[in-house]
Amino acid sequence: MRALVYRGPASLSGCPEAVASVLAATGCDVRYVGPDEDLALTGDVLAGADLYAQPGGGTLRQGWRRMKRHRRAVRRFVGDGGHYIGFCLGAYLAGATPGFGLLPGDTDQALDTEDDTVIEVDWGGTRRAVFAQDPAALLVDGRAEVLARYGDGQAAAVVAPYGAGRVGVVGPHPEATADWFTDAGLPVAPDARDLARDLVVRTVS
Repeated sequence: MRALVYRGPASLSGCPEAVASVLAATGCDVRYVGPDEDLALTGDVLAGADLYAQPGGGTLRQGWRRMKRHRRAVRRFVGDGGHYIGFCLGAYLAGATPGFGLLPGDTDQALDTEDDTVIEVDWGGTRRAVFAQDPAALLVDGRAEVLARYGDGQAAAVVAPYGAGRVGVVGPHPEATADWFTDAGLPVAPDARDLARDLVVRTVS
């Protein structure tokens, strides 16, 4: 499967690489797209891929300012049968106010803080600790399959159809590696990258 991962000003250092590692572990042939990459994020480039991944970044306002020019191309790619994977900011951007409008619903903040933290989610009936930084709550309707929930019951990870394609998004960062925790001065939680891989597999299957 041919996968494209955004890397540019709407992402933060380390986020695209963590997503690319997860995708590679699921068997994807991964390439980066962005303004300083060999491949630009255009409709023609997306048409040659099976999956597009939007990693974490800064705030939604900043990210949307950088990404809104690509809204039509991303929507067409997924609507025509492509797959969209979004982590944290990538989940926010899948929403509608503002965003690509790929979800059957919208997004909101799951926490009152934007500080780095460790939160627990219920992923398929198992409680798991994951890295989070201003994670998205996914406000979706019954067309979406909820993979994980926060402690208050809000959806933390979902898979949903969009046109002929599929969208898989997660509010926190299950793709985080141990250095994310130590760099933030947090206790290192058990590796949760299997959850990130599960999101990918459930989205493309």
